[in-house]
Amino acid sequence: MLDRTDKNIIDELLKDGRITMKKLGERVYLTGQAAASRVIKLEEEGVIEGYTINLNQVKAGYTIHSFINIYTKSLEHKPFLNFLDQQEPYIMNNYKISGEGCYMLECRFPSNFELDMFLTELTKHANYKLSIVINRG
Repeated sequence: MLDRTDKNIIDELLKDGRITMKKLGERVYLTGQAAASRVIKLEEEGVIEGYTINLNQVKAGYTIHSFINIYTKSLEHKPFLNFLDQQEPYIMNNYKISGEGCYMLECRFPSNFELDMFLTELTKHANYKLSIVINRG
């Protein structure tokens, strides 16, 4: 069970995963060593699973942001999932969903050309409904 200090540590790490343990300790009213011990404990318990960066997709060259509802053509999803493994640079998230469709993909593409090539290959495995992100509301 997480106490208030653990929750504060997690909040601070979510804001800045590169924070020093000394600075983290100051923010949560612990010594740097005590903060580091708590972080290690949270990692060992699996509460913290890893650290990541936030990538500016547009500056990285992926200007087309899309969501794709997937409707598989058969009950065997392995060929579709194998196709997705080959498309890893474009796929940000793949969710198995209930409701309309079988999967929801969140993708980024550098241009309409790559998007079109992706969709052409995708139709070999599934039908889809494409939504392009215009702006973040």
